[in-house]
Amino acid sequence: MAKKGIYKVVFVQLGEVYEIYAQAIYQSDMYGFIEIEEYIFDQKSQIVVDTSEEKLKNEFKGVQRSYIPVSCIMRIDEVDKKGTSKITSSDVAKVMPIANTVFNG
Repeated sequence: MAKKGIYKVVFVQLGEVYEIYAQAIYQSDMYGFIEIEEYIFDQKSQIVVDTSEEKLKNEFKGVQRSYIPVSCIMRIDEVDKKGTSKITSSDVAKVMPIANTVFNG
């Protein structure tokens, strides 16, 4: 069952590191996935717009729930308050991951 709080989730997707905030995360019924719901983005109207957070808002617009493979998740933190969601480039795509025997047959 989902636990309520504020969670910072850092994961890798297509060579980019995503840092997002959500109010609900839990292990999925689909083996090897984490479910993320109730994304938190800045609701304030700002004169200066953070393009990275705007890109995330657009990417997750209309998304009720995401299923992120456990192997893509770098870190999950329960935090006191929301920070700035962002996407950063990474050289992770150039690194071969170590095979995880937990998910192999």
